[in-house]
Amino acid sequence: MSPAATPELRLVLAVSLDGRLAPAEGGAAQLGGAADRQVLEQALAWADAVLVGAETLRRHGSTCLIHSPGLLAARRSEGRSAQPIAIAVSRSGRLPAALPFFRQPLERWLLQAAPLPPDAPAEGFERHLPLDGWPRALAALAALGQRRIAVLGGAQLAAALAAEDLLDELQLTICPRLLGGPHGWLPADACVAPGIRTGWQLVEHRALPGEELLLRWRRPGAQGVTS
Repeated sequence: MSPAATPELRLVLAVSLDGRLAPAEGGAAQLGGAADRQVLEQALAWADAVLVGAETLRRHGSTCLIHSPGLLAARRSEGRSAQPIAIAVSRSGRLPAALPFFRQPLERWLLQAAPLPPDAPAEGFERHLPLDGWPRALAALAALGQRRIAVLGGAQLAAALAAEDLLDELQLTICPRLLGGPHGWLPADACVAPGIRTGWQLVEHRALPGEELLLRWRRPGAQGVTS
């Protein structure tokens, strides 16, 4: 669970009935319909920033954007940017320059796990931060004003945060498909922190059009706003 000095983290995913993010053969599953898109955009509107893994960006080419005029207007009325900052998480810091991600109308930051000098360039990114441990990296993001962060995947990123008990909320859209295979939203070999294994409280459950189901769980005492 995030201490007060770190942002609130909400993991936002669409998963199959058997908890998979991708089909057995790999690649993007394209889960979630129009209703899932709506609740995803609501989570983006809540967030100051999003975390997205480099492999997820390579597979999908881009990150999610808010398109709803009402949500965009609400963010602007609060003095916020139209889109949350997109923070790419990468070991190498190398992402193909041709990705549509680099042409999307948003601010891009990079969290890089490999050692980097303070003045290291990060082409295509407005800010370049070291990932030398998640608690320290999240505290740095909080100090830069990123207090509410939506985590958009993939599975390795979710597993890294779950291993250190850093997730405050899970927002899952269950989609009416069976995919099979190894690509669960947490990897089979994920090590989950003991404190995060139990104690989740269901704060929302809602049937969505298209036979989808929205489920949200929070940790007791989680910081921040719940909607």
